[in-house]
Amino acid sequence: MSNIDPKTVSSFGDEWARFDQEALGDSEQAFLFDTYFHIFPWDSLPEEAEGFDMGCGSGRWAMMVAPRVAKLACVDPSLEALSVARKKLAHFPNTVFVNAGVSDQPMPPNSQDFGYSLGVLHHIPDTAAALRDCVRMLKPGAPFLLYLYYRFDNRPLWYALVWRASDTIRRGISRMPAPMKSILTDIIAAVVYLPLARLAFLGERFGLNVDSWLLTSYRNTSFYTMRTDSRDRFGTPLEQRFTRSEIMAMMQAAGLEDIRFSDRFPFWCAVGRKLVPRP
Repeated sequence: MSNIDPKTVSSFGDEWARFDQEALGDSEQAFLFDTYFHIFPWDSLPEEAEGFDMGCGSGRWAMMVAPRVAKLACVDPSLEALSVARKKLAHFPNTVFVNAGVSDQPMPPNSQDFGYSLGVLHHIPDTAAALRDCVRMLKPGAPFLLYLYYRFDNRPLWYALVWRASDTIRRGISRMPAPMKSILTDIIAAVVYLPLARLAFLGERFGLNVDSWLLTSYRNTSFYTMRTDSRDRFGTPLEQRFTRSEIMAMMQAAGLEDIRFSDRFPFWCAVGRKLVPRP
């Protein structure tokens, strides 16, 4: 496998083994799924649609997609993550599991009716190349849903400065052994995520605009989700961030058109279609 960071792959394998999402309630699962997939053009897929989940992790998105399509390939370079996904999706016979990285081209070119990669390609050394590899597997006109970490281009300067301080902490924690990562990221979830999220929840109840508050996106989520995302955010060795315009440019360069961005958190989530050759 090329264009992967082995330490990051190992870190995610440990994360999904610890947070297999079995403790996530159905309503919260549906809520989180909608935050990403509300812009996905389900109605445009063919009846027997076949597609891929690039970087499937625990299979938490795949279990919501599989009932809607004929075949779903769950692709991940981590055998540990695939083991979790296989267990979660055991009752979906239309799922297949592929131990590969995006650069391995696990599906033939121009063969897939849709694809998605959520929160994955920003953890790959060459994100633009990974996106091109994803698009290469799509049929012309097929949609691709993408989520990449944003670089706070729609936030005030102080917000980016807070992130910069937190990133220093991430760089230290991400180098630690897996058990220590889990302990420290659970502490961060308890003393940072939970209080700020609940403060935003109360602020919203009192009629305040909490859109710019720190960690406001967690105000309606469980502590389990906060623990998962704290482990993701602070335990992952390789992380890259992009502005909306940079993501647009990468998507266009990869061969996508009709690109549409979500106007709500998480940022940035976008969908585009593979270019159709024109005579």
